[in-house]
Amino acid sequence: MTISTADVTTAITHRQRVLKALRHEQPDRQPVDFLATPEIWDRLKEHFDIDMAPPTDDEFFDPNWEAVQQKFEVDCRVISYDQFCSPPGSAILPGAKIDWWNARSRSTPNRMFRQALPDGSFRDIWGHVIGIVYNQSGSYEEFSKWPLSWANSVEDLKDHPWPDPDWWDFSTLPDLMRQYDEMGDYHLRFRIGSVYEIAWQIRGMQEFLVDLAKQPEIPQYIMERLTEIYVENTRRVLEIAGDRLDMVYLYDDVATQNSLMISKRMWQKYVKPCHERIFAVAKEFGKPIMYHCDGALYPLLPELIELGIDVLNPVQADAAGMEPQRLKDEFGDRISFHGGIDIIKTLPRGTEEDVRNEVRDRIRVLGKNGGYVLCSSHHIQSDTPLANVFAMYDMEHRYLHN
Repeated sequence: MTISTADVTTAITHRQRVLKALRHEQPDRQPVDFLATPEIWDRLKEHFDIDMAPPTDDEFFDPNWEAVQQKFEVDCRVISYDQFCSPPGSAILPGAKIDWWNARSRSTPNRMFRQALPDGSFRDIWGHVIGIVYNQSGSYEEFSKWPLSWANSVEDLKDHPWPDPDWWDFSTLPDLMRQYDEMGDYHLRFRIGSVYEIAWQIRGMQEFLVDLAKQPEIPQYIMERLTEIYVENTRRVLEIAGDRLDMVYLYDDVATQNSLMISKRMWQKYVKPCHERIFAVAKEFGKPIMYHCDGALYPLLPELIELGIDVLNPVQADAAGMEPQRLKDEFGDRISFHGGIDIIKTLPRGTEEDVRNEVRDRIRVLGKNGGYVLCSSHHIQSDTPLANVFAMYDMEHRYLHN
């Protein structure tokens, strides 16, 4: 079944629809977002017979992928920190070339900064060295080196070439927002980055977790350095963007499928203060906060809500304590939800009717009286049949009434 787009008229704009839902009001139809691996984007581009010129390095998003979003009438757009990376020449490794379009972790049309190294690996703005791993349906990025794994003290950490906020140039942000406004009045959110995740990624997970127990000053220093960058970058973005930017978005996976990754006490002592500083900047500018964490986040939700989060993503419904009805009943009057459609079983392995049933259920539960943006529970993976993607975004679902 194909989706209908051109024949559907809307009484309100995409942006107004999302804003109304996030005010816990019932919009004219269910707002949706779209996140997927490059393989899915490219297959959809081929399906829709989209054949625009590939993006140049001066562009900030791929017009081909953007056209896919328009086919699905997606209501949201993401603006990300790594679209604006502009490090000094001294930060570029010998023989490296700037590569904006080949990051396998791209889930939106946005470009993403990488240094392409002579050996075929990539390096991001934080110093991760990334290799590409292939599987039957596609490929993904895997960290192959941990740039801070050698450090034995805080003094050692100070020698790392930490990025400076001046390594980002946000002066082109108004032009980017104008481009979106020319295509449609979309809900725009700014993706800040992550604290806990990037900290362990540059230290090494094993070293980082042991450090938290034995020498916490090391992970604490790393997370505080990252937080300083995010605070300043977020402030600069919000000063430039003004009222046109609708939300800020922090992602930080601190949970597994069944429990938190670290103890609640450790989170409160080392991670929470960093989030609090970043959230404070958003609140200073009157911006709602969307927070992403996979897995069993339930034990931290009351404190995250107290910190000021307004939208929870991705609602991984099969994780412990994350049942949609429970979340809506306990927290639905204080926060909204984004995501919820399972990428592990339902989308890649279910039938089209399984997908439709799950979409209907999420809209019925999480979308009751607003407070929900329909999306997958992470990037739609490369082994997902396109028929299931179309089943998920069937326009018929968006007019379901509670």
